[in-house]
Amino acid sequence: MPVYDYECARCGAFEAVRRIAERDDPVSCPGCGETAPRVTIGAPSVGSSGGESKESVGGYGMRHVGGCSCC
Repeated sequence: MPVYDYECARCGAFEAVRRIAERDDPVSCPGCGETAPRVTIGAPSVGSSGGESKESVGGYGMRHVGGCSCC
């Protein structure tokens, strides 16, 4: 299962192993038990020519930009 980053307002950042379908659900902080949201960071596009790109939504809501290395 993948590891995702979460941030507790009290304790700070921590990681949790979750199923993909649960990745955006808040999780309890292991330090204090408070509910913590997932930290999401935008990744730079790979292989972009600087021109107009077509974006599509793949499985699990993941975004794919035309020419990405995974497709």
